[in-house]
Amino acid sequence: MKESTAGFAVIYRWRLHPGKEAQFIEAWTRISELYLHRHGSLGSRLHRGPEGIWYSYAQWPDRAAREAAFSAGTLDRETGELMRSAIAETLPEIVLEPVVDLMVPTRQTKTES
Repeated sequence: MKESTAGFAVIYRWRLHPGKEAQFIEAWTRISELYLHRHGSLGSRLHRGPEGIWYSYAQWPDRAAREAAFSAGTLDRETGELMRSAIAETLPEIVLEPVVDLMVPTRQTKTES
């Protein structure tokens, strides 16, 4: 069995206000890039699921790294507000402890932070 080296993961879930999807995607991308480049995130993915629920899957080296990143304060106040204003409902987080990691890393693209 291949042991996991992915730290741990968190699933975030939201319902968005109709017509605010593009705004949410742009803001989520900016905030996620800041966590990735400045606060030690191992990356994240955004998914649109059934029944109007949006999902984000984020990986962190460990719980302490995530807590430190989240307690560091607002990453980008304006972008954070755009993201919050697009959200109609935030569902509870799901924290996952990886057991086996068979995920294939995606090709990295150069982004500005």
